[in-house]
Amino acid sequence: MAKSIKVMIVDDSAVVRQTLKEILEMDREISVQAVASDPIFALKKLETEKPDVIISDVEMPRMDGITFLKTVMERYRIPVVICSSKTEEGSDNALKAMEYGAIEIIQKPKLGTKQFLEDSRVEICDVVRAANMSRPQERRAPTRVPEVSQKLTADVMLPKPGPERGALETTERVVVVGASTGGTEALKEFLEALPEDSPGIVIVQHMPEHFTAAFARRLDGLCRLTVKEAEDNDTVIRGRALIAPGNRHTLLKRSGARYYVEVKDGPLVCRHRPSVDVLFRSAARYAQKNAVGVIMTGMGDDGARGMKELHESGAYTIAQDEATSVVFGMPNEAIKMGGVDLVLPLSKIFEEVLRRTR
Repeated sequence: MAKSIKVMIVDDSAVVRQTLKEILEMDREISVQAVASDPIFALKKLETEKPDVIISDVEMPRMDGITFLKTVMERYRIPVVICSSKTEEGSDNALKAMEYGAIEIIQKPKLGTKQFLEDSRVEICDVVRAANMSRPQERRAPTRVPEVSQKLTADVMLPKPGPERGALETTERVVVVGASTGGTEALKEFLEALPEDSPGIVIVQHMPEHFTAAFARRLDGLCRLTVKEAEDNDTVIRGRALIAPGNRHTLLKRSGARYYVEVKDGPLVCRHRPSVDVLFRSAARYAQKNAVGVIMTGMGDDGARGMKELHESGAYTIAQDEATSVVFGMPNEAIKMGGVDLVLPLSKIFEEVLRRTR
């Protein structure tokens, strides 16, 4: 069967180009159509070759990745995934690229343990698949969810909430949010709209390790409330949003009237780390009717089961609608599972969150 998703890789490192090529071509749906050592070569190739997705570095010779991204968006409207190093400068530049239309960020793969490479393969191929699905409907190629030998659930991190663990309702409310593809800009719009006395918020955005700190700093400079990357035992307080660190699960916990987060290692859950399912399950277990859950744009079904558990625990649950989602995967799966109370366009979600927490 012919592979349906064609990728172009643009990176000045031959090792990165080769590693990405090997990772991507292990997937039965993805093929690498072309590689280029810098954006000038890539633009020349694009005159005759039309890939479905481009993976591009940011820091490159002859033309930087931001300029390349702008050119691709203007001329070809091909979805671009940023592949960047973990340095702080690289993180900031990668996030800047998201503002100009990049679909997602992946961290440059490197040699490591077998498990590290397998996790990278799963995450990179999923991002490419999501980028392909983010195209306008009329250009979208059919894509199925890949078969996976083992897809772990939130059970590996904490037990499913039971009726015997009911939480007393308090005056404090907490908001838990999950997002993936397209989520960086969706979260920016959502958080910028909130006042400085907003309820405490815990967010899982699928993003690689080291990039979440730069993402939190960027949001903190734009929003009235404080935004920071979550650290173990951080208290969930009014006026602050905590972003789950990349490559670590983040759980909501409660001690008396105090809500706090636990940041911990663990396997990929629903193909992700951090996982929205893990955060939502922890909120269903420890916050219940004191919580409001929000699921935003993203491919796949991470968060769908957790949102149903939230809904069943008494929390109020909101999903972003299809019209404003870059990829209507995660919200749609949550809706189909029956765990969503209300479906709203992105611009209306903050109003409902405030109404439900006051």
